[in-house]
Amino acid sequence: MILHDIGQLLLRGWRSAFEILLLSVVIYYGYLYFRGTRGAKVLTGLAIIFLTLTLISTLLNLVVIGWIVRSLSAFLALASVVIFQPELRRALAEVGGHPIFSLTSEKRETVHDIAEAITQLANKQFGALIAVERDTSIRVYEETGVAMDAEFSVELLLTLFHPKAALHDGGVIVRNGRVAAAACIFPVSQRETLDRSLGLRHRAGLGITEESDAVAIVVSEETGAISICHRRRIERNFTPETFRQRIAEILLHSNYEETDSEKLAGEADIPAPRDHPLVPHQEERRDDALTV
Repeated sequence: MILHDIGQLLLRGWRSAFEILLLSVVIYYGYLYFRGTRGAKVLTGLAIIFLTLTLISTLLNLVVIGWIVRSLSAFLALASVVIFQPELRRALAEVGGHPIFSLTSEKRETVHDIAEAITQLANKQFGALIAVERDTSIRVYEETGVAMDAEFSVELLLTLFHPKAALHDGGVIVRNGRVAAAACIFPVSQRETLDRSLGLRHRAGLGITEESDAVAIVVSEETGAISICHRRRIERNFTPETFRQRIAEILLHSNYEETDSEKLAGEADIPAPRDHPLVPHQEERRDDALTV
């Protein structure tokens, strides 16, 4: 009988320990996910007000205020859902958009053309922002630009992002191997923990990945550095070779996430331009007759 009671006690203790550990992990990673957001500050403010009113009502024995605080505490869970609605939506979209559950995979020819175009843009230091649509539709941002529905090609992308082209300012949306729209306005990431050296183009690339499962590619106009934004994070300073490898892993779902992205996206110099570039070098732009 005693051994049975001890076994039951250990069983209940094991379950309680597992439950505490599970809740601790959920709370910890939830804190890491939501920290630095505007919703976190709002929730912190509400928690401070709630605790302050509770303390005052307890110390001064304020019955009415204490009853109001206890009654409102039942709505804190609902308030948290409302406050963190954008973050919760992004988190659920990120889980649903994981490559394990994703049904979208770009063609190898398209990925090769993207890598070739990005290499040319980086060589010429032409600023670029490209969003490759995955399972989640981003047509709402397509409406902010100029609809095209053109076959994807290296020449087309270089033409669109030429500094004196009319559609160079904004993002290009690629869908099913075709350029759906150009000069699109993407949402800008509002995270306060981002590196302040990131410009508006990089923040827009990161912002579109926060609102959808799209993959954004950014070329810096100042340095020609290549960056990839996906799943709410940014990987920077790729060489053309490491960029080809990484973008193929992401878009083709081949060995996804197995490569050390920090090694791939290390500090690197942009290689010299080719002997016969498809577009003129920056020094050759001065006499260009094109106007924006």
